[in-house]
Amino acid sequence: MDASLLVQYVLIALAVLASAVHVLNRQLPGPMRRLRIACALPLLRAGRPRWLAGLGRWIAPAPIAGDASSCGGCDGCGPADTAPHRH
Repeated sequence: MDASLLVQYVLIALAVLASAVHVLNRQLPGPMRRLRIACALPLLRAGRPRWLAGLGRWIAPAPIAGDASSCGGCDGCGPADTAPHRH
């Protein structure tokens, strides 16, 4: 296989993977958050190299600010007066 063809296949695979992650993140935020946490926790254990812990921090989702009653979904919760009114 030609080297340039291999590079082309790798770039296409990376583009498809990035697209799939973006779509999953937009459509299924809760399961994607749990998946990111599950992937990051083993990397953040004590005794891991600094670069591995850095990768785990990069993978880990941002903490959700709020109380325990929040849903953990899209973080689109706002004040009650911005919610659509039903008549």
